[in-house]
Amino acid sequence: MDLTRLNRTIRILNIVSLIALAIALGMVFFYAPVERTMGNVQRIFYFHVGSAWVGSLAFGVALIGGVLFLRRPDKKWDTLALASVEIGLVFISMAIVSGSVWGKPAWNTWWLWSPRLTLVTIMWLAYAAYFMLRGAIDDEERRGRFAAVYVIVSFVTVILTFASIRILRDIHPVVFGGSLESAQGAEQGLQEFSGLDSLKMVLTLNVTVVAYTLIFAAWLANRIHLQRLMDRTQLLKTRVASRLQGDST
Repeated sequence: MDLTRLNRTIRILNIVSLIALAIALGMVFFYAPVERTMGNVQRIFYFHVGSAWVGSLAFGVALIGGVLFLRRPDKKWDTLALASVEIGLVFISMAIVSGSVWGKPAWNTWWLWSPRLTLVTIMWLAYAAYFMLRGAIDDEERRGRFAAVYVIVSFVTVILTFASIRILRDIHPVVFGGSLESAQGAEQGLQEFSGLDSLKMVLTLNVTVVAYTLIFAAWLANRIHLQRLMDRTQLLKTRVASRLQGDST
């Protein structure tokens, strides 16, 4: 994708994601009903789930970028993985912070070292270390290979984090799933509605998740565009330095 086409795609994504975010915010604060047990604090739930979903999605895209780079070493796949990990860390950090704010009134504490929260911390640290790995390797191709393998292996932490509350005893609620999982969610006041109110909550959650996904797509396109400009600038600097060296000799 050339820069002109990428710029056009970025403009469209920026506008669409901004509109989607405005709609999502309107639904969260003015359309979704007030939850009976937790009140307005429960509205954090919509932002928490959306950011957690996009963080996992971003790490999944990074996994795909790593696999494609190992199959056919190309700078664009390494850039895709790098940009996705950066964005994924931002959204996972948002999920951790919003979950902590929600946990204070729900659990009377900001943090519990439950299996889910322990694993999400490990996941965050694993992907943060990705940048340390990249910074420690100077050779571009070698850095790309090591980074690709690392994002593939690191995705295990995403799988374990997702599965933790389904295979381990955990205070963290599971809102979607079977009857047992619904019962766990009910303990935190997330299943208090039925009928139209329940439909409004589910619809609001889905719109928020879609809005966050569009924001991820817009950020990803912008980050790839930025990386291409950085690569082009570096290439021009190298050419100028080579020419100056040639003139001086």
